[in-house]
Amino acid sequence: MKTICLGQFARHRSRHLRRQGVTAVEFAVTAPVFFLFLLAAFEFGWFNVIRHTADNAAYEAARIAMVPGATAAEAVATAEGLLNVVGTRGTRVTVTPATLTADTDEITVTIEVPMDRNGLIVPRFTKSKTLRSSSTLRTERAE
Repeated sequence: MKTICLGQFARHRSRHLRRQGVTAVEFAVTAPVFFLFLLAAFEFGWFNVIRHTADNAAYEAARIAMVPGATAAEAVATAEGLLNVVGTRGTRVTVTPATLTADTDEITVTIEVPMDRNGLIVPRFTKSKTLRSSSTLRTERAE
């Protein structure tokens, strides 16, 4: 049978309490850095979703506008519908030329998404940034 001296028990307990204090300090130092990286990953992932959706919306809107009889308003409605799927706010969709005629050779759809209104957490680093996406297609008008 092993006997433990009271002095050994006190030293072991003292060492254990000091180690708990060190663990708390280490967590207090590393946790903010870890959460900063975690939140930045979410934010940049969300910006990538918005960028990809804006690219796709510009292309789909240009495809709608390139067929005979299409209007710029239909292209804008298509782009805004796709952008609303991910909940973008404050977007601006521009179709060039604004009036599509039988003589129109190319159509360009430009989408601008203000990043200060579309951030997930705090748009501190993107408050003056605007994501721009455009797509230019030749029309299918009869020669």
